[in-house]
Order: sequence, then C-alpha cells, then structure tokens
Amino acid sequence: MQLTRLDRYLRERFVYETHIYTLRLPASIPAGAIAEELPDSPGRKFRHRFILRSDKAVSALISELRDGNQMFTTRVVDREAWYVPLIAPNGKSVTWWLIWASLAIVATFGLVYLGNMLWANEELRKNAAEALKLFKN
Repeated sequence: MQLTRLDRYLRERFVYETHIYTLRLPASIPAGAIAEELPDSPGRKFRHRFILRSDKAVSALISELRDGNQMFTTRVVDREAWYVPLIAPNGKSVTWWLIWASLAIVATFGLVYLGNMLWANEELRKNAAEALKLFKN
C-alpha cells in the first residue's frame, strides 16, 4: 500500500494518539492530556498513562519528563473511534479508494450518456430492432 500525503495527514490528525507511560506523575501535565492511573498488577512496569493527541502536548510532556529525569516509554496507537476504519482502513489508502470510486462513477455516467445518446438516434434503434428479429428467427 502506498500512502499519499493526504492519507498521512488524515492519520496523524484524526487517527493516531500517543500513549506515554511513566512511573510517577510529572510536575506539570500539558493541557489536553488525559491522565490515567494503571492498576497494580505483577509484571507491570509503569503506574501512569497519559493519552495525548497533539504533537505540541507530546513534546511538552516528554521535555517535562526528561527535565525531571523520569523513566518513560511512548506508544503511538490508533484511537478507539467509529470513524477510524473509514479514514485509515488496514492496508489500504483512502485517497486511492476515492480516486477509483470517482473514476468508476465518471465511467458509469459516461456509458449511460453514450447509451442514451445512441438510443435517441432513430436509425440506430431501427437497425437494432431488425438485428434482434434476425436472432429470434
């Protein structure tokens, strides 16, 4: 699959969100960040998760964590929204799908127009009727 600039923009803007996992809360949390405390369970390395959707907020939180010498990890995941499969189908490009759909619509209307134009020709319609009579006999 070849992603176009439009596909990449749509994915970055509407599909991807960044999860940042930390051991402890930073001194300040940027606006727009959703903070969750993860439950204690064996084998879990991190206690807090921050869900961020803007690059500015991600950069601000990462710089805050680095300034505080905190251990963290980041993951970029798809959002849980109804429109995600429409904008970013797995293994497909929305732009190319729209291009092919547009070409199919134009070709269909072109064929219907051509058929309508040919059917309006009285001589051609008479010849077609005579040809059908030959096949019926």
